[in-house]
Amino acid sequence: MILSDFDLENYIKAKRLVIRPLGKDTIRENGVDLKISDEVAYYTTKFKGVNVDISDEKIVKKLYTIEKRVKEIVVKSNAHVLLSTVENVTLPDDLMGFVELRSTAARHGLAMPPTIIDAGFSGTVTLEVFNNAPYNIILKPGTRFAHVIFARTTTRVKKPYKGTYFNQSGVKTPKAIK
Repeated sequence: MILSDFDLENYIKAKRLVIRPLGKDTIRENGVDLKISDEVAYYTTKFKGVNVDISDEKIVKKLYTIEKRVKEIVVKSNAHVLLSTVENVTLPDDLMGFVELRSTAARHGLAMPPTIIDAGFSGTVTLEVFNNAPYNIILKPGTRFAHVIFARTTTRVKKPYKGTYFNQSGVKTPKAIK
């Protein structure tokens, strides 16, 4: 079952779902909007056009350069960046979230693969964003950017999320795939 604004407000009041900071414009009709932070991870250019073994931890650690406290984020045409939400989100063991790009950003040519927030997750949300537009796009930190639709699981999960990205803060680059 997808949660409505009424359901979300009750989950938040009961402190079962925690979103900090919680702005006046965060809760929407059937989800929440999250803002982008002032942190971005750009691909390093030295790997452009070469084969990269994403199971090699040493190489994976060198794929991105993280910039913090930026005033604007430039997503170049046909480029991929990692962004983070301002908000820290904590889910109970019977709630999960589907993260999507807000439609206005998508209409400008940005795309984001489906992202799932697992039951039990806590932390900021890292967003993988690609610019399909023929022009560079400037994003401002603090802009409402992602929309999360929450769904209640039919039962509580046996193992709430405690993986690699648990309690993350800011942009988290990928781990090597083993």
